[in-house]
Amino acid sequence: MGGARTEVSAFTTDIVLEAATFEAVSIARTARRHKLPSEASRRFERGVDPAVGRFAAERAVHLLVELAGGVADTLGSFLDDSVAPGPIFLPEGRAASLIGVDYTSAEVEESLLAIGATVEAVTDPEAGDGWNVTPPTWRSDLVHSADLVEEVARITGYDRIPSVLPVAPSGRGLTREQSLRRAVSSGLAAAGLTEVFAYPFVSTARNAAFAPTVEVSGRVVPAEPVRLANPLDSDAPEMRMSLIPGLLDTARRNLSRGLVDLALYETGSVYYTEPGTTLGTDFIPVGAARPGDDVLDRLGESLPTQPRHLAIVATGASIDRQPGQASAAVDLADVLDDLRVAARGVAAEITVRQSRHASLHPGRTADVLVGDEVIGVAGELLPALALDLDLPRTVVVAEIDLDRLIALGRVDPDPAPISGFPAATQDLSLVVGVDAPAGEVLDTVVVGAGELLEHARLVDDYRGEGLEDGSKSLTFALRFRATDRTLTAAEASEAKQGAVRLAGERFGATLRD
Repeated sequence: MGGARTEVSAFTTDIVLEAATFEAVSIARTARRHKLPSEASRRFERGVDPAVGRFAAERAVHLLVELAGGVADTLGSFLDDSVAPGPIFLPEGRAASLIGVDYTSAEVEESLLAIGATVEAVTDPEAGDGWNVTPPTWRSDLVHSADLVEEVARITGYDRIPSVLPVAPSGRGLTREQSLRRAVSSGLAAAGLTEVFAYPFVSTARNAAFAPTVEVSGRVVPAEPVRLANPLDSDAPEMRMSLIPGLLDTARRNLSRGLVDLALYETGSVYYTEPGTTLGTDFIPVGAARPGDDVLDRLGESLPTQPRHLAIVATGASIDRQPGQASAAVDLADVLDDLRVAARGVAAEITVRQSRHASLHPGRTADVLVGDEVIGVAGELLPALALDLDLPRTVVVAEIDLDRLIALGRVDPDPAPISGFPAATQDLSLVVGVDAPAGEVLDTVVVGAGELLEHARLVDDYRGEGLEDGSKSLTFALRFRATDRTLTAAEASEAKQGAVRLAGERFGATLRD
């Protein structure tokens, strides 16, 4: 690889031989940068003994004299002292403290002598007893005392090193939020759902269809998406504001492969901003200097909102057809039961009330609440939207704010007391207007029945013959119990009448004949 002016030719009469050692990292980097690997670069990048330069030059001269008829000139100077490694101090107990094996002084010295090092026992005024170890010139990798300890462990045998797992210090482990997120996920998986992970990048239209709302200056407005400066796919230039679009894509992919009965869920972060929020890093100074506190504060304020959500998508059959059992299609009640499973994982209780959503079926959409706070929505996907996505007509979806669910759950749930007294059960059928939300009527029944009511649930919603137009009959199963006595039928009936009176005041409800 020499030049035309410096290469050896038939007219060459004088040759100067130079033996040198080059820095390994620099040679490796230069050879790769210029894409000019050579045998010499391979040797030097692995490291060459700098002390052999003198002997290599002498051998080359001897070969030129013997085989080419050359005449040797005087030998030049060599800088042997500049490449000689300096001594490394190794404290006496250093090997035992790092490796965990009680090496004797003789073992340490013999191991270091075996690799060609010079070992001299010394006493350091500050560090104590030990050895000054001078590595051999061919071991350029030995530069610290830890390197010497590694050689001692290698020579004496790795089999002597014990395999002991460190004990985790007390007070470490998962946080409350991490533990509860795992409990939610484990509960849904145990209930038969399949966890999936979708890409966080979605299209603008799909993002807008399930955009959350934020409150700005007393007004509820749609949140704004986070647009990518350099998207991987031009059709998906935004960060997801909802988990539902990704789950719908996953469902469509599975349906195209013949998996028609699906119950999928995902937990993950969503990203959105309030209108008017400016994202960016143009205010960060360029260079290696650390940004000031004011810049870091601005950067934190410019970050998008990133709550963790839980979303569920279900379609197909919830019960497979089998002997003696007809197939049952999945519906909103199944997904709401899955949300109740998730809520039980954090010791919370959810309720639902009828609502509306632009992408969900009217009349089959519900807000999901914990107490008085709305944390999500559930419902059937609009048939037109399902058709556009190549999905079945009935697709049930739900999405809740998992962070809010965990925050609203009880930290240390108190177990319900077990009473030794029997329960008194009664049914209650109320006739109310067809527009009266069944969930709110149930809440009214619970409040009106008082402390003796242990459990209440809706068991029937009847509309038809025998009822006036514009009305419906809601039947509730009530269970009464006292912790200190056996209830009489009269006490249970009196509590039920309290529920009837309150329902009559709030909804104009009457007992069904």
